[in-house]
Amino acid sequence: MNVSGERVFDAPRAIVWKVMNDPEAMAKTMPGVESFDVHDANSWTANVKIPLGLGGLKMKVDMEKVEERELEFAKLAVKGHGVGAMMNMETSFTLGDADGGGTSMAWSADVKIAGPVGSMGQRVLQPIVNQQVQHVLSALDSQVQEAKK
Repeated sequence: MNVSGERVFDAPRAIVWKVMNDPEAMAKTMPGVESFDVHDANSWTANVKIPLGLGGLKMKVDMEKVEERELEFAKLAVKGHGVGAMMNMETSFTLGDADGGGTSMAWSADVKIAGPVGSMGQRVLQPIVNQQVQHVLSALDSQVQEAKK
């Protein structure tokens, strides 16, 4: 399942970059984070409860930054596993100057889910993924605005 989009932040690129590369700030944008451990500047682990309809899926998620061009681009490899599901995701973002000021961000994610949850199919999972993405982007905007202060 591929998802992608664009977002404009009312903040300088250096602030958006700083938030996007701060594991603690990013943990605050992820829905259902129960615990978060930073291993080093490029790898961290989160224990999350991902909302899925009537219940939630508990998953351990390992994240590793695999590529970076400071103030411009970063790519993460994400692996998650829990009872009934395994997830692999590659996600990246590119920052640029927005027309009229601020920072533009183009982002994309290639998500693969295996196991019983994955067998629900893209038709069922796509709206859930889209909802979670919107939640993360809104929370990210809040983190960026907080960092501007």
